[in-house]
Amino acid sequence: MRLIISPASEVARICREARPSHLLRLVSPEYAADVEAEVDASLTLVMHDITRPEPGRLAPDRPMIEALLDFASSWNGERPFACQCWAGVSRSTAAAFIIGCQMRPDAPEQAVAAALRRASPQATPNRLMVAHADAQLARGGRMIAAVAEIGRGADFSQFSSAELSLADL
Repeated sequence: MRLIISPASEVARICREARPSHLLRLVSPEYAADVEAEVDASLTLVMHDITRPEPGRLAPDRPMIEALLDFASSWNGERPFACQCWAGVSRSTAAAFIIGCQMRPDAPEQAVAAALRRASPQATPNRLMVAHADAQLARGGRMIAAVAEIGRGADFSQFSSAELSLADL
């Protein structure tokens, strides 16, 4: 079970080379155009990368995270699952963390967060997305605590993809 975290600049290459069965795009409204990528299933969630509601901006909300969880539940893990946002730092790493917790309910949240940090040193998962998922997965604040424990990632220096293996948790 491989989760690939991708910036927008690399998603077409990731789809060509890794051939994921699922592509989750997390995009700001101004960048919601479709990506030329052949995958079995795709979902685009339109939101700004913000951690609290702000006037004039679209915050991640409960229905969006419900859609993410429903989409991820159709993944059998045979081929990779790709999560893409603009930089591959916040929304896509939050999605990968959420999917990791969903698909591996036996793994401690801290283990999933630590594996995410090893895979992507600059990962800074969107905390609002994680908070919604924590509530929906009935994790009692453990997902929120795990993301807080790994803290802010390294300073963003370049667009790069990362891979999180759920089998290694």
